Amino acid sequence: MKVQKFSLSDAKLERSPGQDADIFVGNLVDERHGGPVTIGYGRYAPNQSLTETMAVHDTMIILQGRLSVSTADGTVTAGPGDIVYMPKGESVTIATEGEGALTAYVTYPHWAEAHEG
Repeated sequence: MKVQKFSLSDAKLERSPGQDADIFVGNLVDERHGGPVTIGYGRYAPNQSLTETMAVHDTMIILQGRLSVSTADGTVTAGPGDIVYMPKGESVTIATEGEGALTAYVTYPHWAEAHEG
């Protein structure tokens, strides 16, 4: 791989696999590109909630809006500039309230492969 720059306009946002909420993701680099991580953007509409057990290690950077991530240990709320790390195996609920959120993410390993396997 070579050094590359990406913008939101480069991402093809699609509904996140296995859920029907208004939550969309778009990979920019993944297993198809030969790198060790997946990077992309996520868009969460207002008043959405997604609960899942993390299949990969996921680092989420909040670019716009606010969201909360709840686990058995409690809830963290994050806004623009904040980073939330969700380790593989952790059960999380990601929720937005009135404004929704735009995020960027880095996962290890590739989340699409983890969801297929």
